[in-house]
Amino acid sequence: MSDPTVLLLSRIQFGFVMSFHIIFPAFTIGLASWLAFLAGAYLKTRRALWRDLYVFWLKIFAVSFALGVVSGIVMSFQFGTNWAELSTRAGNILGPLLAYEVLTAFFLEATFLGVMLFGWRRVSPPLHFLATCMVALGTLISTFWIISANSWMHTPAGYRIVDGVFHPESWWSIVFNPSFPLRLAHMTLAAFITTCFVIGGISATYLLRQRHREAAQLMLKLAVCFAAIAVPLQVVVGDLHGLKVRDHQPMKLAAIEGHWETVRGASLILFAWPDQAQEKNLYEVSVPKLGSLILTHDIDGEVAGLKSVAPELRPPVAPVFFSFRAMVGIGILMLSLVAWSGLQWRRGKLFESKVTLRAWMLMTPAGFVAVLAGWYTTEIGRQPYVVYGLLRTSQAATVIDAGSVLTSLIVFATVYLFVFIAGTYYLLKMLRRGPQPVEQALLHPEERTAQRPLSVPDDLIEPG
Repeated sequence: MSDPTVLLLSRIQFGFVMSFHIIFPAFTIGLASWLAFLAGAYLKTRRALWRDLYVFWLKIFAVSFALGVVSGIVMSFQFGTNWAELSTRAGNILGPLLAYEVLTAFFLEATFLGVMLFGWRRVSPPLHFLATCMVALGTLISTFWIISANSWMHTPAGYRIVDGVFHPESWWSIVFNPSFPLRLAHMTLAAFITTCFVIGGISATYLLRQRHREAAQLMLKLAVCFAAIAVPLQVVVGDLHGLKVRDHQPMKLAAIEGHWETVRGASLILFAWPDQAQEKNLYEVSVPKLGSLILTHDIDGEVAGLKSVAPELRPPVAPVFFSFRAMVGIGILMLSLVAWSGLQWRRGKLFESKVTLRAWMLMTPAGFVAVLAGWYTTEIGRQPYVVYGLLRTSQAATVIDAGSVLTSLIVFATVYLFVFIAGTYYLLKMLRRGPQPVEQALLHPEERTAQRPLSVPDDLIEPG
């Protein structure tokens, strides 16, 4: 059993590192597919605007991808430093899943990333398009394996336990565990929507500032079209995922909904202040019967309450309760903005309505906030287990002194803060510049190599 202080610091450290890391894959997964679309459009039409947009977003992708890789390395190390018991007990299952991600996704991305970044100068357009598609495929394969490993920790299957150690019995059941398909769809759509709203928000900013008007109009129209498909689809997937949570993690659902008692015809709690010590909600605002209708699709359906298990088996209620509402609230805002934008487009006022454009600009970071809120909901809601129902988080931590964990936490926070500020500054600098015309002569200029890592994005558009 780990020291409570060490356990808390280890959880804070992992949560901090993961929170920083997840925002970059959430962006680059969708951005890679966006680049594949732009490359395909240029290959078909040979229209210069598609090429200019591709080169512009490729610079953004290069920096974001690098930040995601760097921030993700530390996260993996923590399994051996802060969570050695988890590695010992569940490593037979989690280790191969993470290795498959490296062997399939990372190698695929590494093979074609160079061609994608520098291919304008060295390969034919069809081959460059293929390289872009392979990188996009690599990001999706990476998502597949990471979500599979994480989902297994939520809904473990296909294993046997020998002397406290998990051993695989069926890799099919392990990979395709009960929560995996819907969680994969939910995360992939979240990544696409995050990228979509960044593109739409940047486009709206250009239109408000009367810059890059042709490119901005094209990007905003595409953002509205894709969001009109992806956001409603995410609502459906989210509802189906909620039903899975009800079946496999009832206490997480009880924390999400703020239900303390097991009842039939449960109300939908719109707002409350969960008081875990008193086991009740303060200042509750709710709609009778609607909770059961949404959660069970039966107005008199039974919904399990937190009091059905011992207090030590309940997750922290308030963080789960509020983070879920933050995610849902952002989803409602997204859906409303998409519907309003479609109406404005039909009226021919999409590009002239300053209210609409400002709304898109304000919603630029909404996807990142929703992803973080959703991650907090699912991971905090899993507590007190790291492998749900089988291995407590307190049993998974390394027996180590608190000073070491605190020191590493401070170092990580300092370094990550510096990296985040520098990376954000560089990204904003490129975004402010906007898409620039790529001269035909630059498509196949004299070969040259970037002298500095961060010179790569500029090398893509400047002559030698």
